Amino acid sequence: NKDLRKISSNYIAEKNCKGNAIGGLSVGEPAEEMYEMTDVVCSILPEDKPRYLMGVGTPINIIENISLGVDMFDCVIPTRNARNGMLFTSNGTINIKNKKWENDFSILDENGTSYVDKAYTKAYLRHLFASGELLGKQIATLHNIRFYLWLMEQAREQIAKDTFSSWKNKMVKKLDIRL
Repeated sequence: NKDLRKISSNYIAEKNCKGNAIGGLSVGEPAEEMYEMTDVVCSILPEDKPRYLMGVGTPINIIENISLGVDMFDCVIPTRNARNGMLFTSNGTINIKNKKWENDFSILDENGTSYVDKAYTKAYLRHLFASGELLGKQIATLHNIRFYLWLMEQAREQIAKDTFSSWKNKMVKKLDIRL
């Protein structure tokens, strides 16, 4: 409810806290509604205090919410999805359990910045998942966590260069691809 969000945000803004949390926006509503409510809340909360969006989200959700004024996030998506075989990469999302990766001996992410991105192939990681080896889940988790860190580093760099908006639009298109 937009009116209740405004009332709550004004109340919280008056408290002059060191930072402000925004909750209740990742519980199944469409992403566009989340963005609309985040925009409403961020237009009220102080710009000079950190804004923390709880429980969000996908790489696209994160960069869209950064553009609305959010500074911090937390979410189980990178680790939970990794344990289920979903890898977030700089070129889109991979379900490593798909048979199409069985003979793909390319590295996990050509632009990846972690050790596992360069040390292991898609075929090997798929093999680990297919055979039930826990190492597969560990590698995928390390990859996804580092991908999220890379995404935030890139966002910070683009903000500093005042090119965030154009970068965000390009990244949303790339990240929306299912490989």
